[in-house]
Formats: sequence, structure tokens, C-alpha cells
Amino acid sequence: MSLLNSWTEKLSEMPLVAILRGLTPEDAVDVSRVLVDAGFKIIEVPLNSPEPFESISKIKEHFGDQIIVGAGTVLTGEAARQVHDAGGELIVAPNLDQEVAKVTTELGMIYCPGILTPTEAFLAVKLGATTLKLFPADAHPPSYIKAIKAVLPVETTIMPTGGIVPENMDQYISVGADGLGLGSALYSPKKTLDEIAVAADEYIKAIKPLI
Repeated sequence: MSLLNSWTEKLSEMPLVAILRGLTPEDAVDVSRVLVDAGFKIIEVPLNSPEPFESISKIKEHFGDQIIVGAGTVLTGEAARQVHDAGGELIVAPNLDQEVAKVTTELGMIYCPGILTPTEAFLAVKLGATTLKLFPADAHPPSYIKAIKAVLPVETTIMPTGGIVPENMDQYISVGADGLGLGSALYSPKKTLDEIAVAADEYIKAIKPLI
């Protein structure tokens, strides 16, 4: 199965992306195991975490094709190459950058740039974005997703990120969100594995009736 098909399949089966900002290599496999056991299939390690490439490498080595793992806060083409070299398959960013887009697509990785306006969305699609990360999602009402999807190519997928909690996921899914990026409400370095498991379970239970 191609990486794009795997991404599409996993996002459809479980449209939640775990953003593990602050994750350390020492905790990478244990934290990821808790999430995978709960039902998560996509994990993102932001590059402003301690030694993120090592964490990505450990997660990929342990879980293989069971999940898709990659990096967030990828701001340069060189950083995208380093993610690829570490075994990462996913590039997520808060912004849209032509160099990152070029390197990511050349390497055959999944590219999810941050967009907020229709102009940014159309440019991202033109540059080869796989999925559009609507960020920050809580800057607009969920109805904004329905409005922007109405003018984008029908195959365009959108992943709101920022302020997503179990209680408001239905508002985003109901207007056409294809995935949801989950941050500190799911994971922070201060949380124990048990606390992460509880949070993960709450998200999984909330999303299952919606998919």
C-alpha cells in the first residue's frame, strides 16, 4: 500500500492526530504505546520537542506500518529531510512554506501545512499539500470549514487543529472536517501514562459515534 493510501485509510478509520509536543526519546515508545492501544493511528512529534528525530526514529522502529509517524512545526526543507531520514512519513507545519512543500513532495511524504484563508488553502493545494491543517481552528467557528470546503477541490481534506476537545469534536466533524489535531488536552510531558490513557480513551469514545 502506498503511503498516501495508508494515510487516507488511517485518517478515515481514526481521524485523530496525536500531537506530542515536549515528548522525550526516553518516553517516546511508552507514550505512543498508550495511544496506539487506545486506537490512535497517527502520531506527530513537534520539532520543538527534545531530540525529536530520535523520538520519531524510535516510534517508527517499534510500530512500523501499524501507524503513521512524523513531525510537526517543520519550518525548513532541511528539517523535512531530517524527519525523512529518521523514518518519519508525515510533515506538519503551522504555516505554508514553498521549500518545505517542495522537499516533502519530492520525498513522497505526507504534507499538512497550516492554512487559515482561502488564498492559503488554494496555494497549499497547488504546492502538493496532502491535507490542510486549519490552524488555529478555534479562531473561526466550525461552520468556516463547510464554507471553505465548498470552494476547494472535492478531494481536499481538512484537519482543524487548536482547541479541539472531546466535547466539541462533533461540531467539526459535522461540517466536513476529515481529521482533528489534538494537542495539550491529550498529551503534555507533565501527564502520567495513566492520565494520557484516560484522555486518549475520552477522545476515542467521543469520536467513534461520529465516524
